Amino acid sequence: MINDAWPLRPLGELFEIGAGKTMSAAARDGVEKTPFLRTSNVLWDEIDLTKVDEMAIPPHELSGKLLRPGDLLVCEGGEIGRAAVWNGEQDVMSFQNHLHRLRPLADDVDPRFYVYFLQCGFTQLGIFEGAGNKTTIPNLSRNRLAALDVPHPEIDEQRNIVRVLARVREAMKLHDRCTSLAQDLKRAAMRALFTKGLRGEAQKETEIGPIPESWDVVEFAEVRERLQYGTSTRCTYDPTEFPVLRIPNIEPGRVNASDIKFGTLRKDEAQRYLLKDGDLIFIRTNGVIERLGACAVFASEPEGALFASYLIRAQLKLDRVDPYFAAHFYGSELGTSIVAGRATPAADGKYNLNTGTIDSLPFPLPPTVDEQREIVAVLDAIDQKIDLHRRKRAVLDELFKALLHKLMTGEIQVSGLDLSALSPDPALSDSKTPEVAA
Repeated sequence: MINDAWPLRPLGELFEIGAGKTMSAAARDGVEKTPFLRTSNVLWDEIDLTKVDEMAIPPHELSGKLLRPGDLLVCEGGEIGRAAVWNGEQDVMSFQNHLHRLRPLADDVDPRFYVYFLQCGFTQLGIFEGAGNKTTIPNLSRNRLAALDVPHPEIDEQRNIVRVLARVREAMKLHDRCTSLAQDLKRAAMRALFTKGLRGEAQKETEIGPIPESWDVVEFAEVRERLQYGTSTRCTYDPTEFPVLRIPNIEPGRVNASDIKFGTLRKDEAQRYLLKDGDLIFIRTNGVIERLGACAVFASEPEGALFASYLIRAQLKLDRVDPYFAAHFYGSELGTSIVAGRATPAADGKYNLNTGTIDSLPFPLPPTVDEQREIVAVLDAIDQKIDLHRRKRAVLDELFKALLHKLMTGEIQVSGLDLSALSPDPALSDSKTPEVAA
């Protein structure tokens, strides 16, 4: 239900809708080429220029196929309705035929307001019955887009709504950047810790590269009590007494219990697969080789959990190795490359490990468990920082979705918002703008 105070106007009355250039053999093979955007470059409220294609566009067509700052791009196929504004990031840019270019016809149109309305309409309000079609077949014709009725509030109100939503989006991007930086820091820390340690001692060369002089490189078999394949019982989401961990539950270093299936086993059979605190769980088969050998430490969650057949449980000699130290090592770039180098490719395109391969994996072993735990503490502190940014980002994502729906339907007004918990925006201190910070 859209705000009754806002007049509805067809998009075709607010924007001139232009068609993009079709890629052809001649366009691909031409000499004078122009960069152009595909639907894959247009994200919600963001243009991704990581990979931009080029094609030759005849001079007599080129002027009509170029973008100007402020042009609104709307996806005709794929995730239809997805939209973003071109801000002139490059001097010359065109667009393909599966994108509609909407150019404002009047000064009382803020293109980003319509980005947000389309996002609300297509992802929340179901304004177009084809929105669930994820194929690349064109679904949203120019005529249907032009005829789409959209709200047209006063320009100041459009801009105020844009500022609120854009500020929340910026806060989300900030946490994305912080997460990425913390992940880079963790990779660098792993490289340093597993080659230099924390004691400042001299290094020695080994089969896995330099390690501290007091460390040894041993086969994994020397530090484990036993290895075991998991249960092959069929699992479903129907709750039973026995939750079963699967590949999706194994994240670097830890178990993610958010997507749990359950198995039906006899109690005596289930006891064979019952996980204990400190068990190290390896992924033994995967189509992504970087995931192969990834391992998590079981820490009581979920209670009474078993593990599935695509996993291998390692019970360690806890007087010699801290399970979290082992998990961090095999989750590092060095550990991942060691596992990948010993994987067995299968006919189905997947890669496999077995207990013999795991037993033969080299493992750097500091002389004391205390030293291992000190290294774990450093890496855990970085993980906590990553988790904090991810949690904050998830909260902001939910806030954005709620604000998007409530602002676009008129359930709430910008003047009634208090987002003071978010970082202040100097641009909002102007008396003509709402007292909202994000």
